[in-house]
Amino acid sequence: MAPYTGTRTPRVEDPRLLTGTGTYVDDVVRPGMLHACFVRSPVARARIAAIDVSEALRLDGVHAVFVAQDLNSGVHEQWYTLNGPEDPDTPRPPLAADEVRFVGDPVAMVVAVDRYRAEDAAELVVVDYDELPPVVDYATALESTESVHATHPGNLVGELAGRPMEELAPVFEDAPHVVGVTIRQQAYCPVPLETRGIVAEWSAPAGEMTVWAATQSPHEVRSFCARLLGVDEHRVRVVMRDTGGGFGQKVLPQREDMCVLLAAAKLPAALKWIEDRQEHLMAAGQARHEHGEARLALDDEGRILAATLDHVQDAGAYPTPSPVQSGLAVGLLFPGPYRIPQGTFRSRFVFSNTSGRVAYRGPWQFESMAREVLLDTAARRIGMDPVELRRRNMLRREDLPTANFNGMPYDHITPYETFEQALEMLDCPAFRREQEQARAQGRYLGLGTCTYVEPTAGATPFHGTEGATIRIEPSGKVNVYVAGGSCGNSLETTVVQLTADALGAAIEDVSTIQGDTALTPYGAGTGGSRSGPMTAGAIAETAAGLRDRILAIAGHRLEVAVEKLELTGSRASVTGDPEKSLTLAEIADIAYFQPHAMPPGVPAGLEASGRYRSPHLMIWANATHLCTCEVDIVTGGVKLLRYIVSEDCGPMINPSVVEGQIYGGTVQGIGGALYEHLAYDEDGNPLATTFMDYLLPTATEVPVIELGHIETPSPGPGGHKGVGEGGAIGSAPAIVNAVADALAPLGVEIGRLPLTPASIVELVEQAGVMTP
Repeated sequence: MAPYTGTRTPRVEDPRLLTGTGTYVDDVVRPGMLHACFVRSPVARARIAAIDVSEALRLDGVHAVFVAQDLNSGVHEQWYTLNGPEDPDTPRPPLAADEVRFVGDPVAMVVAVDRYRAEDAAELVVVDYDELPPVVDYATALESTESVHATHPGNLVGELAGRPMEELAPVFEDAPHVVGVTIRQQAYCPVPLETRGIVAEWSAPAGEMTVWAATQSPHEVRSFCARLLGVDEHRVRVVMRDTGGGFGQKVLPQREDMCVLLAAAKLPAALKWIEDRQEHLMAAGQARHEHGEARLALDDEGRILAATLDHVQDAGAYPTPSPVQSGLAVGLLFPGPYRIPQGTFRSRFVFSNTSGRVAYRGPWQFESMAREVLLDTAARRIGMDPVELRRRNMLRREDLPTANFNGMPYDHITPYETFEQALEMLDCPAFRREQEQARAQGRYLGLGTCTYVEPTAGATPFHGTEGATIRIEPSGKVNVYVAGGSCGNSLETTVVQLTADALGAAIEDVSTIQGDTALTPYGAGTGGSRSGPMTAGAIAETAAGLRDRILAIAGHRLEVAVEKLELTGSRASVTGDPEKSLTLAEIADIAYFQPHAMPPGVPAGLEASGRYRSPHLMIWANATHLCTCEVDIVTGGVKLLRYIVSEDCGPMINPSVVEGQIYGGTVQGIGGALYEHLAYDEDGNPLATTFMDYLLPTATEVPVIELGHIETPSPGPGGHKGVGEGGAIGSAPAIVNAVADALAPLGVEIGRLPLTPASIVELVEQAGVMTP
């Protein structure tokens, strides 16, 4: 058994982070560094008639003021690796040129000796706007005579569909029960603790750009920068140190990053831009804003015969990475972990004059929201407990391998087992008795669940390979180089654990270098719950040959067959005779400085690079979220009583890291269900641009999160599965169902989020319930 993998090894990054000695992008200081501030549109849609920067330029300390004509012409290419150069994309000008398309659209960029003077100068830039009618409500944008982008009249960005829905009409017509719901999810956003930020420094003599970025994917920033500026990729270096959260929002460079990169090539010193929180909530991007009409056909025993989803998603004005990328999986994953013999979907993606859509932890989460709310609603309408309805339809081990009605192949998953474990942890029968007693007392308790499957690492062109370099130094200490992208997901710790086990090294002898494109092998970064399985594969691929070399050198020096050696604790020892051994330092000394003592045919040195290529289309993880709550029908307040998660991410590299990922994602889902709302008024003005208005859950609102584990190895390296996104997928639907279950005796059904106190009171009043 590996001594480190699977253990609660303390996080190696914690000492610097907890003592305040981490290095975030705002900690980067360069000689003579200049600072940027953006002039942003105060209106949702308008033509730019004129821009006067003269007064701003006269302010002491202002170095330059850039407008579209200064920067936009410098763009060579601006596509993302995830999409490729041929993928249709939204026009993405660094600065708004002829028209602004949302409140917060960057119109000009002021460069000054510090941020304070840049902000003062930004207020002196005069922009003459000719306002136009905005398209604010994406749900009606398809019928609007106004267009967010002239290239897309009617505001339809794109669509994806399965088989025609009319083909399923006979099934629904003949089914004993047909249940439909429309669920509308509000816009909310990732809100990492650290906002976006970038420092770019151009060396004209060398023709080289150095970038320090708060990012999840340093190599993608390098590739994008090289394409943007039209320079060779090896002339761009991107350095990522500590990043304070990303959650999908920091995977790809956005328009402000483009502006900084383009401007830096025109400046005599480095240029820094750090986003403030108001900018972040106004312009960094929104997610989750979508709705769908979901339908089920069921037989008399509650078994599902067919399911459909008609889904519409808000793309905002400038979606990243592309107009449809974030929502492609919604329809494909809609069947979830259930036996649904027939079904289909349609997804449409619509422009609006609001902040552009970005990826957010489980960008396809709406599939679980729509399906799980639909299941609970169906159960109540046909007079069945939602728990029992799920039991009758959930995939079990004997059903695997299988494929959902969209052809997505499932295997190595345990939805039924996690479901039952969560129910057992709760003691569901006891809760139902408590719920019945509470209702008799005029109290409203509810139980909600969500069971989902999610694709993690797989053989996609962008995500399907990962590299590693391992070097044992002459001292015997081990450095492992991986691309990185660690922004709270503890890649530093898990990579050290994996490497120590793969080489038989003591964990204190291993360290990792990540986030510097000049040093690390190419990698796609953090995203899609890929990091655990893919880095495990890269390290295993790389360490195998290096381990063989270590043993060959040791066997040659000790004059024993390699098969008689064991490698552990940074020492190669003869089995049964531990005194006869060599340390890694002694083996490294031979490899680097005693070429004459090397075994024949074994190369000198102890350094190796490798690349793992996933042979698996997808590696699936799954979990069940379960919560109970009490709803006060007078105030509309929701109190979460218990919160339980049973997950299966295969063998855990580090249980503490896995649990931390689940906790964090769950809290984000609590926020999405009950608190967060990136709201706009009818004119397209954002109404929540500070934390006074954009509400986030705190420790006061979050209950103790109880965790259960089911362990089913994947077919991938070490049997590991991804776990980063699951908490944010399963939590919001479970909470919605718990609230709906609590209010079910009043005839309340939920169709719109978030479930704020005001919205719950309104639902109760609409149901005709008289409250004190």
